[in-house]
Amino acid sequence: MKVLITGITGKMGRLVAELLLAQGYEVAGIDRRPWPDAPAGITVHQLDIRKRAAEEIFRSFRPEAVIHMATVTHITTSSNEDRYRINLYGTRAVFEHCHEYGARRAIFVGRHTYYGTAPDSPLYHKEDEPPLAMTTFPELADLVAADLYAGSALWRFPKLDTAVLRICYTLGPGRQGTLAAFLRGPYVPMVLGFDPLFQFIHELDAARAIVTAMSSELRGVFNVTGPDPVPLSLLVRETGRQPIRVPEPVFRFALGRFGLPKLPRGAIEHIKYPIVIDSSAFRNATGFAPEYDEDQTMQAFREG
Repeated sequence: MKVLITGITGKMGRLVAELLLAQGYEVAGIDRRPWPDAPAGITVHQLDIRKRAAEEIFRSFRPEAVIHMATVTHITTSSNEDRYRINLYGTRAVFEHCHEYGARRAIFVGRHTYYGTAPDSPLYHKEDEPPLAMTTFPELADLVAADLYAGSALWRFPKLDTAVLRICYTLGPGRQGTLAAFLRGPYVPMVLGFDPLFQFIHELDAARAIVTAMSSELRGVFNVTGPDPVPLSLLVRETGRQPIRVPEPVFRFALGRFGLPKLPRGAIEHIKYPIVIDSSAFRNATGFAPEYDEDQTMQAFREG
């Protein structure tokens, strides 16, 4: 089977591509970034997914399945306009090309932060809940819009088996991703009086889940998780960092100073209240189970 991966040169894209190659798939990818040491058997096209040249790859390669991972966060791209163009317009281009050139399966790799957080939000979020992130974390609005657009392909393109995966934070030796960036420095800020649960999955388990979703021919929206969530303070300590508890009135002033990470305003709610998702539908549909527990995942990040 021919599989095309957008965003292939990111850490997760590389892991997924290598797993697919090992299982005998014919793999190609599109990304604006190079992958100079890509394994033999993986073809990488250094292109912008929104450009005409990317459409030509769909036309010539004719993928049977497409895994769309070419979205960016506020951490990698600070401009709101750039994020909207990449995330929303790029997602639209991918699904239109899938429809136009006969792909049978499409996987959109989203994020569990889609659900947002608030003091009165439920502890466990299911797939049918509406997004709160649009109001509580404006910097995530473009990712929420891309998620909703991908979900609309289920009825707009009924011949295309579409699966939207909302994956919790990834963690592992690669030290890539939103949570890894938050834990990068020696000191990690916490809002005084709050210690929310954080949910994460080992990066290798996340890659396995994406490949499992594709081979299982899933259709619909699914949450994807790893082991049980742990309190933020425990996560910080077990990854070899020091928690710094800051009163909320001075929290925004402290961010980006004194060795603390720089975060957008909306992120503060995410380190006050938990976002915990229920992945039972995905596990029941695929039989997926993570291979790494919370201790192994935190240790892998710490020793990475």
